[in-house]
Amino acid sequence: MGNITGFKDYDRVDEKYEAVKERLDNYNEFTIALNEEDSRHQGSRCMDCGIPFCHSGCPLGNLIPDFNERVHKNEWKEALDMLHSTNNFPEFTGRLCPAPCEKSCVLGIIDGPVSIENIEKNIVERGFQEGWIVANPPKIRTDKTIAIVGSGPAGLAAAQQLNRAGHTITVFERDDAIGGLLRYGIPNFKLEKEIIDRRLSILEEEGIQFITNANVGVNYSLEKLNEFDAIVLCGGATLRRSLPTKGINAKGVEQAMDFLHSKRNPFLAVRLKAMLFLQKGKMLLL
Repeated sequence: MGNITGFKDYDRVDEKYEAVKERLDNYNEFTIALNEEDSRHQGSRCMDCGIPFCHSGCPLGNLIPDFNERVHKNEWKEALDMLHSTNNFPEFTGRLCPAPCEKSCVLGIIDGPVSIENIEKNIVERGFQEGWIVANPPKIRTDKTIAIVGSGPAGLAAAQQLNRAGHTITVFERDDAIGGLLRYGIPNFKLEKEIIDRRLSILEEEGIQFITNANVGVNYSLEKLNEFDAIVLCGGATLRRSLPTKGINAKGVEQAMDFLHSKRNPFLAVRLKAMLFLQKGKMLLL
């Protein structure tokens, strides 16, 4: 690593939040990103472990020590390339992932773990800011067509990977916009919808076709899928899971999955419904 004593020289620093009074009238993201110097210091806290357990902690197998070192050395473009080599959409995971990598960080045994998730988010946002993340359509197309059912993170990742292999990809989404739970299950303060649209525009430039309001097997015939050479089912996890708790089915108890997906307006609908619940003294199960 570039700074073998970085974990002793710098404490863990997390993003700060905007003042409450500044975010009362909107549902936008309210985190304040670290400046470049602080981000580099956080990258330098990586310990060059003999066995980097963060690798096994990350479901994607991200090259965490490698991109941490690149951030420390101010090599952001190289860090972005490393991050994208294992992660199609780090702008999503950098905001939403519960960061099991940090739970596995060796430094976390004696101190605050390396702020891996925040570094990941800063890398990809720097990439968009600098214009490094652009459409990269395949140079050669095969004669194979593939249908992907579902446009959540799994469907979008499958679409991008298969498109890069040169196949012609069509993504079917039963809702009226692309994104699955990214769009209709994650509130804006965690993931603004412009972040999704920013990536979708790149996927469309790369040649992926998206069809909305297409509920396969309901208003879109299953027989039509036979026209494709292959089908990838990425239906997602829209069914709620209950709790084995007494009173779970009592009047006034609402499941979060039903609540979040009940309306299409991510601002007004959620705000009005939340106010209604509070006024009626109901409990929202999150």
